[in-house]
Amino acid sequence: MFVNPNFSLNPSSLTQSPSKTANKIDVSLTSSIVSMTHKPRRRCDYYDLHKELIPYVEAWSWQKAIVKERKSLSENNEDFSDTLIILQHQPVYTLGTRSSEEYLNFDVKSPPFDLYRTERGGEVTYHGPGQLVMYPIINLKYHKMDLHWYLRALEEVVIRVLSETFSIDASRVDDLTGVWVGDQKLAAIGIRVSRWITYHGLALNVTTDITPFTQIVPCGIRNRQVGSIKGLLGENLSSNGT
Repeated sequence: MFVNPNFSLNPSSLTQSPSKTANKIDVSLTSSIVSMTHKPRRRCDYYDLHKELIPYVEAWSWQKAIVKERKSLSENNEDFSDTLIILQHQPVYTLGTRSSEEYLNFDVKSPPFDLYRTERGGEVTYHGPGQLVMYPIINLKYHKMDLHWYLRALEEVVIRVLSETFSIDASRVDDLTGVWVGDQKLAAIGIRVSRWITYHGLALNVTTDITPFTQIVPCGIRNRQVGSIKGLLGENLSSNGT
């Protein structure tokens, strides 16, 4: 495969200390992901960057640094917390470990935006402004050592938020990962698990410009569309005559 400066397996080092760029809050991990288990609650280090546009390589490096630290702590039975990072990314395309280039509608040598092959699962996707990206870094040894359960739990969190906050009736689709409204995919999920510690995560289209998705086959699914909360609410308002 051709590799250019926009297509890299090895991101540059984090340019700023996370503690200086993020609003870190220590909270109990009371999300639906954890409430589905009967294990004791763990502390969650929550980094709230939802209003910030963070370069993909910085967030990627940051995640891997946290995972490395968690592995070391876990080996000594000192891993007492999980991590949740919420942010937006500058426009970028990412591929999973085994993603196929056949789902790219552009020349890999001259992509419209930066392009990275990562170690997560899944096919190609797009991240950009207006999309909330959530990176839970969780040691499943302290919750439930079941990847299918974890993926369904991530979906459930999004489904509940869409219902309770926006009155959007979202659901799963058999044999596909993610959260859907009809044939529109609102949330994509791609994870990596190493020694039962999760990273990468999910992306929810809120006010996202979905035009860049036309340059790819999102998640390798040709017969469905990508949607956003803004787009769905606009459609609902129009259908109600308001």
